[in-house]
Amino acid sequence: MRPGLRLLWAVVAATMLAGCNLSYITRGAYEEARILWNRRPIPQVIANPELAPEIRTRLETVLAVRDFARDHLGLKTGDAYTTVSPVDTGAIVYVVMAAPRDSLEPYEWWFPIVGAVPYRGYFNESEARALAADMEAKGYDTMVRPAVAFSSLGFFNDPLLSNLLRLDKVELAGVITHELFHRTYFLPSNAAFDESAANYVGTRGAVEFFTQTEGDSAPDTIAARGVFDSDMKFSHFLLQAQAKLLWIYDSDLSKDEKMKRREAAFDQIKSDYAKLKPTLSGLERFDLDKEPLNNAVLINYLIYFHELDDFAALERMNHGDLRATIERIIEIAKANTDDPFYAIWEATRDAPPAQASFDPMTPQPTR
Repeated sequence: MRPGLRLLWAVVAATMLAGCNLSYITRGAYEEARILWNRRPIPQVIANPELAPEIRTRLETVLAVRDFARDHLGLKTGDAYTTVSPVDTGAIVYVVMAAPRDSLEPYEWWFPIVGAVPYRGYFNESEARALAADMEAKGYDTMVRPAVAFSSLGFFNDPLLSNLLRLDKVELAGVITHELFHRTYFLPSNAAFDESAANYVGTRGAVEFFTQTEGDSAPDTIAARGVFDSDMKFSHFLLQAQAKLLWIYDSDLSKDEKMKRREAAFDQIKSDYAKLKPTLSGLERFDLDKEPLNNAVLINYLIYFHELDDFAALERMNHGDLRATIERIIEIAKANTDDPFYAIWEATRDAPPAQASFDPMTPQPTR
């Protein structure tokens, strides 16, 4: 599943943010309105006899996944993803992320409704890169990347964006389920929890969907299992990478020595990932072995893959019942808004061990 952010709504919400640039406000409101205005009902699009068969199949999958998410997973769908809206490019917004060069704590921007978020979105790539250059000049690591999906958190009935029709059925099912989790529950000012929980629910939801609609041994089901298993492996890999860097950043070394050692750590992380990558599926978008690595880049991945083992342990405690697990994730998060990750870990200390690489799947890390 490709990263799906709530950035579009954050941009629109910025209309209420004091001191925001007027052109930024206007562009955000315009793009949101344009997407909503251009929605077409998916059944109407499917009825077109000239529609390419592969596009029809993907649109039918979207409708089936949203119904499954509502009826079997208990997610709030409303009328989201019953329409499709054309978009001009593969990216809806260009996301800027930043972090100090000696810390894995992200730089955050504040928006109404969504609170503090570790990213800022632009509809124009040059504007995003200009902000990144400014942050670099101030001494921050930065990253600019496209975001291809969004959720308005239930404020609108989100359409399917046409760029997502480039994804295969398994990826598409994961994205839709991921975004519907955001519509169901959102914890302001905790992007890592929101995205990691949605990522777990999205990939597991795709497995459940294909298992129940196509069968346990169907190619799509096997592919969905492979994506989930890969997400769990990648999450564990990121925890190890994070530990390497935290040891450096939290040490009493001089700043110069920290910078020297972090570069060696980045080289090792990239080398380790190059070895892991051939065993992964569904993570082709990740090129840690090729792209320049810095704290902002690593934080981007940590936001989406943080502590997935604990969500899996929670599912084992619910005997593999994903719907019950989703309810429990939300219940724990609502009761522990300050640190839902710790609360979930605490709730799963007596979880049964994983029996295999997939069943929800990876044993909990030692703390």
